[in-house]
Amino acid sequence: MLAALTAAAALIAVPAPGASAADENPYERGPAPTVTSIEAVRGPYAVSQTSVSSLSVSGFGGGTVYYPTSTADGTFGAVAVSPGYTAYQSSIAWLGPRLASQGFVVFTIDTLTTLDQPASRGRQLLAALDYLTQRSAVRGRIDASRLAVVGHSMGGGGTLEAAKSRPTLRAAVPLTGWNLDTSWPEVRTPTLVVGADGDTIAPVATHSEPFYRSLPGTLDRAYLELNNATHFTPNSSNTTIAKYSVAWLKRFVDDDTRYEQFLCPLPSPGATIEEYRGNCPHTS
Repeated sequence: MLAALTAAAALIAVPAPGASAADENPYERGPAPTVTSIEAVRGPYAVSQTSVSSLSVSGFGGGTVYYPTSTADGTFGAVAVSPGYTAYQSSIAWLGPRLASQGFVVFTIDTLTTLDQPASRGRQLLAALDYLTQRSAVRGRIDASRLAVVGHSMGGGGTLEAAKSRPTLRAAVPLTGWNLDTSWPEVRTPTLVVGADGDTIAPVATHSEPFYRSLPGTLDRAYLELNNATHFTPNSSNTTIAKYSVAWLKRFVDDDTRYEQFLCPLPSPGATIEEYRGNCPHTS
């Protein structure tokens, strides 16, 4: 009798032939990734976009929503992206279709004023996510439990502010971030800090590196320092930024362990990477 029960339990535990990984992870989107696919200017999803007027929202300055055109795969995680000091959404617009084509709803926003400081930009990122999930025309395409923030410069500082304020965020990616507050032990959101070796506006020694070091050691975190790059490198299409941002968002917003291969073992320095630090394997 015991042998029969054991055999029955084994049959239940083993997935049926042909069962897909998506059956085990309902958030997995898109085909199995490769280096080519994750570095591509466009991923597997066709992308549509819609403009959001500043007059129709509150708490931020409107923007552009990029989203997978097809609804065949169900809902997607969502990402809000903030520009930096004195900048508009046009400065980070390239990230919209690039991330959306990998299976995310992406909102590149304008801020209330171009002079808004990081704390304000953090609040605006959260307001943009709330608009996306509650009022936007694409809210039915979004899983409101799987949200992330990305930002450049003061927008990068704002991603840390947003993550501190809303620990339920699944991922944060500050790009050459600037913030006078350099200590973030309260953050509970998996965070990829991206700095640039030639940044003279937010030098890594006084911004990105302290940001990274101050994050809890038990947190899923990484520090990517771009080689031969400046503070404004994130304002143009960049394969290294896109590759590791996509991998980070896929791993933590979608809980897609197929992307762990691009993050662990830690990437080695090279033509575009000055340094990469982090904890492996990731556990979230």
